[in-house]
This record gives sequence, structure tokens and C-alpha cells, in this order.
Amino acid sequence: MQLNLTKPICFFDLETTGINITNDRIVEISILKVFPDGKEESYTRLVNPTIPIPPEVTLIHGISDDDVADKPTFNDLAKEIYNLIKDSDLGGFNSNRFDIPLLAEEMLRADIDFDMKNRLSVDVQTIFHKMEQRTLVAAYKFYCDKSLEDAHSAKADTLATYEVLKAQVAKYEEIENDTKFLAEFSSRKKFADFAGFLIYNKEDEECFSFGKHKGKRVLDVLESEPGYFGWLLNADFPLYTKKVLTAIKLRQFNNKLD
Repeated sequence: MQLNLTKPICFFDLETTGINITNDRIVEISILKVFPDGKEESYTRLVNPTIPIPPEVTLIHGISDDDVADKPTFNDLAKEIYNLIKDSDLGGFNSNRFDIPLLAEEMLRADIDFDMKNRLSVDVQTIFHKMEQRTLVAAYKFYCDKSLEDAHSAKADTLATYEVLKAQVAKYEEIENDTKFLAEFSSRKKFADFAGFLIYNKEDEECFSFGKHKGKRVLDVLESEPGYFGWLLNADFPLYTKKVLTAIKLRQFNNKLD
């Protein structure tokens, strides 16, 4: 079957130095860009993360420091990656909670103003968990009746994710072949940032989801405790979270001027 697309969608997978969105780096990226007419474009690159790859992580994805020593850094690749995905929605397996947030961090470190305002995200893992509660290897076997060779290879995982989504759309009558539906169905809570530190309330107002101000509106906290903003910017939060907080702060400032 063919996905019903109104714009391209880029399925992608990252292999990294670890699972900390703020501090870890990409060591491999693979993108499968699917166009509305069914045309596909593939892109896979090893990346020098500029920090050591822990041996226990190498055991998972098979990429060592020696493998990436002479490879380009993400800064070197950022513009070509951005140009590939800038007109597209994004899809992946656990991408809403990990791959997209980490990609955003790398983009911001490379001085590329990445955001999701004009694109949708389809998380195939969330669809799978809502329907079957399994892993990618099991999903590939369940939906496609294939064994996932080279699991934890970014390219293999990316292709498997794309095939699983097509099989999901074909299998379940309640899942529509529409990117907007898939994005909404595969979303979890409605976050203002990627990492989930800022969440929307029922009135679509940004609120903190952690710490002593959990559940409070960001605007109210910034008004009553101005120093909290400075602490947040200097603390170990993702760059994208800080970007969203800065935008809220600027909005607050501009509203006072009006």
C-alpha cells in the first residue's frame, strides 16, 4: 500500500552516545524521505559526536570511536540534513520522546532554528503500543512477518519503521491513512517543548510539568518569581526547552508594552 500524504514525510532513526537528550550526541542518522507520489529518497551518515562513545553503548549499536573518528560532525552535516527535512513531516519509532528532541538539540547547537510548528510527527511506537504493546523487532515480525536483521542499525530500523506504519494503516480500519490523523493518534500528552518539561493545560496555556511549580502557568511563575527564569536558562535543561521559555518571556514582555 501507499501512504496518503499531502506533503513529504521523513522517517528517521538516530544512533547516539546515550539516552540523555541534553548531553548525548548523534553517531549515526538515517532518513527515508517519502513523497506524496510514493517516491523515496534515502540518506544515511555516520557522525563524529566529538565525545567518546561508551563501550556499553557500542555493544548495542556496534559503532565505536574508531568508526566515526574521520567522519563529519553534526555541525558539518546540519544544513544538508535540515534542507532534506525542512519541507516534511517526521516519523519514527519512539521519535516523539527521543529522536525528535535530540535532533532538535543538535540543530540548535549548530545554530539552526529547528521547530515543529509547521510539521506533524508520527510516532509508530505509540501506535504500536496502543494497539499491541510490543517492541520494534516484535512489531516488524507481527505486522510484516519479517525478522529485523541488523536491529539497532539506523538504516535497518528506519526502513522497518516505515514498513510497520504502512502495515498498521492497512491492518486497522480505525487508523486513517492521513498524516494529521496519524500524528494525533500517535501523540501522548500535549507538550510545549519536546522533552515534556512544559505542558499545555485545557486552555492551551503553557504550564510547568515538574518541580515546585508543577501545574502552574509559566507566565504566572515568571511574573511572581522573575529569578526562576534565569535559573532555568543556566540549569541543565534542553536547548529547545530554553528556547520555548525565552519565547514565552518575550511574549510576556511584549504584552506589557501593549
